[in-house]
Amino acid sequence: MEFLLGNPFSTPVGQCLEKATDGSLQSEDWTLNMEICDIVNETEEGPKDAIRALKKRLNGNRNYREVMLALTVLETCVKNCGHRFHVLVASRDFIDGVLVRIISPKNNPPTIVQDKVLALIQAWADAFRSSPDLTGVVHIYEELKRKGVEFPNADLDALSPIHTPQRSVPEVDPAATVPRSQAQQRTSAGSFSSPPPPPFSAPQAPALSVTGPITANAEQIARLRSELDIVRGNTKVMSEMLTEMVPGQEDSSDLELLQVRGLILGLWAQGCSR
Repeated sequence: MEFLLGNPFSTPVGQCLEKATDGSLQSEDWTLNMEICDIVNETEEGPKDAIRALKKRLNGNRNYREVMLALTVLETCVKNCGHRFHVLVASRDFIDGVLVRIISPKNNPPTIVQDKVLALIQAWADAFRSSPDLTGVVHIYEELKRKGVEFPNADLDALSPIHTPQRSVPEVDPAATVPRSQAQQRTSAGSFSSPPPPPFSAPQAPALSVTGPITANAEQIARLRSELDIVRGNTKVMSEMLTEMVPGQEDSSDLELLQVRGLILGLWAQGCSR
């Protein structure tokens, strides 16, 4: 009955997701990625619409540039969105019907795609293991291990946490839905007039040895690149907002968002200096 709901890319979050996962992009568009998180958190239909759009982008797609961008959006939403989104992502229907299908032998995806999908499943299984309504991903993870699937070596304790700090503005109450038009009131340069989104978790700098040469395996390098992308995204948003702001006419939500981004970048700098 999914076809009766129309084109998944026609919804507000679907339109953003389609642009954020366009294969012609040279790098991740973190402004769009964060806007997607805003809509998911601030609208009643946001989580379901986002999942539908992600399914459309991921299912049967042999453009693996688009697939990797979609997986980055998915990972970002899990880290920055709430329980309503987690329930949909951690379900057996999504994990087995979408993510596991991507890496099935008949699709023969590139190694980077296989490793990304397996790393996400592994991280979510560890993070959601104690949540009874989020254990679908745990069951799939354990089934894959029993079948002999080898997961990437990952230090789960060193990964950025799945759950972000508590939002100053709570998730939308389905009984009191915020109109989507309000959730999307922002300029093309990324100035926010709606309540600020939940901040990205501050990336954690890996422990480095100071007694000898620094070496890193492929997983550590990939994690560092991912964290640097998040930092670049925060820096880009701050730069665009500062460009758009008029002294004396700043919106309180814009100032709050700038403070959050500044704090995150400060924590990152402190971690790197240790």
